[in-house]
Amino acid sequence: METQAQARSFMDSIRLWFSEEALHLLFSIIGIVLILVVGKILIVVLKKILAKAFSRSKKINELMAKFLLKVVSVVCWIFVFLVVLSHLGVDLAPIIAGLGITGFILGFAFQETLGNLLAGVMIVLNAPFRVGDYVEVGSMNGTIRDMDMMSVTLSTPDNKRVIMANKLIWGQAIINYSYTETRRVEMGVSIAYDSDVNKAKQLIWDILNSYTEILPEPAPVVAVSKLNDSSVDLVVRPWTKPADYWAVYFRFQQEILERFRAEGIEIPFPQRDVHLVAQNKV
Repeated sequence: METQAQARSFMDSIRLWFSEEALHLLFSIIGIVLILVVGKILIVVLKKILAKAFSRSKKINELMAKFLLKVVSVVCWIFVFLVVLSHLGVDLAPIIAGLGITGFILGFAFQETLGNLLAGVMIVLNAPFRVGDYVEVGSMNGTIRDMDMMSVTLSTPDNKRVIMANKLIWGQAIINYSYTETRRVEMGVSIAYDSDVNKAKQLIWDILNSYTEILPEPAPVVAVSKLNDSSVDLVVRPWTKPADYWAVYFRFQQEILERFRAEGIEIPFPQRDVHLVAQNKV
């Protein structure tokens, strides 16, 4: 009888232990879920508040706002992760103390990643472009579509999606064609030396004056720019809005060719005159 009583007592202890462990595990899971849900809600609310504040600020553009919101989101989720570890009873002191050594090691392992992140910060602080701007970076050009902590997304004129690392963007000269409201169209026209220069200039002016996209101010320029070996080069410089640049450029190329042909203005092409001298044989 005594042995049976001891066995029952032992089994009851095991059931009680498992019951306490199960309840503890259940409460821990519920706690983690609550931390994640509350953390998610707080992060969403914080991002909405910051987004409204950024939209009212004149110093923060859309691209900068997106970048800052992503940084805030990452930092907040790291904090939530630390709270979860603390809830599980993990001592955070050694983790925080080890971040210095870990950061030093990761700094070597992820030099490119850190370089892109820092370059992204520099782009955000200096704001060389905004979403929708047409830029040229090195040999690449296109419209800015998006930016995150690692890269910038461009849309090229032929509708290709190009993703460039922030480090590559910041390490090269950035030409922003959308920075101002006007852009000068740079075009050149060559005529033969025998052609009437004044007539050619008048034909060019007639074409430019027919374009509604060309702005009256600054005034367009049509002038002789260079006397080449076989041609007289004219420079044509009207001003347009950035969105009308290529429409004016391409249309002018075709129309000036057609008008010059119709009016007898010769457009020279590279050629070489060869003179043969006959020699009398003795």
